[in-house]
Amino acid sequence: MALLTTLFAFLYHLPQVYKWLLKPYYLSSLFMSIAFLAVRKTPGICDHLSTEREDGNPCDFDWREVEILMFLSAIVMMKNRRAITVEQHVGNIILFSKVANMILFFRLDVRMGILYLTLCLVSMMTCKPPLYMGPEYIKYFSDKTIDDELEKDGRVTWIVEFFANWSPECQSFASVYADLSLKYNCAGLKFGKVDIGRYGEVSKRYRVSASPLSKQLPSLVLFQGGKEVMRRPQVDKKGRAVSWSFTEENIIREFNLNELYQKSKKFNKKSEKANPSAFAPVPEEDELEQTTPDNDHDNDAAQTDQTETKKDK
Repeated sequence: MALLTTLFAFLYHLPQVYKWLLKPYYLSSLFMSIAFLAVRKTPGICDHLSTEREDGNPCDFDWREVEILMFLSAIVMMKNRRAITVEQHVGNIILFSKVANMILFFRLDVRMGILYLTLCLVSMMTCKPPLYMGPEYIKYFSDKTIDDELEKDGRVTWIVEFFANWSPECQSFASVYADLSLKYNCAGLKFGKVDIGRYGEVSKRYRVSASPLSKQLPSLVLFQGGKEVMRRPQVDKKGRAVSWSFTEENIIREFNLNELYQKSKKFNKKSEKANPSAFAPVPEEDELEQTTPDNDHDNDAAQTDQTETKKDK
């Protein structure tokens, strides 16, 4: 069932896959994911490879390689059960495909394994995964601005994401968080982000671990009046993050976004009444016509007074 879900999701987003293939990261990842398959099946190359098959055919998978590939498929299906975006599905496939390729190459020949590992490191350093660049209503904080902004107006509710650019989970969640900000952002409910991978002091201050082993990235924290009300994922007494799925439905339900948004709309109306426009209304044409003769009469009177004063002198 998980395999069918992944297949249907892939077919649904097939037009987007073509766009991904134009990006260096996905192009290089595709090459690295099928490297062992290409080597094992390419005539002229596979003829010189060792094999454990009974028929001695070096251009086909032996039983150990089939076991490794089947184990890879099982792991990918288990990980993709918790994936929330297509990018995360593809990321899991790429990651575990590279791991399986590395194991297969080292098993086949240590020199080929070292070469593949070197190519993976070079690809990782030169081809970064593309960041989300779509529309959003999100304010980005630094270590110097986050405290002032959260405490600036006690009537404003903030939802802040603590993230790190190197985290694949944060990269996958970026589009979901941006979509929520487009739907729910208003004067009384605002969305923010802070990169704790860059601002380490913020991670200590708000007790969000930036370690990849902590599984606290990303973390969503709800602030009201500058104080923390709730966060996801929760952290137990031992400092371990409780597993939680960052789907849009979960966030809307857990953070009561619909209710918060309705209250924020009332806050907007009160703000408009409390802060009327500071500009005076523009007079209509009839009013201008009525005031013009009086102004002309005043000007004529002023000129007459000045003339009489000159004659007296």
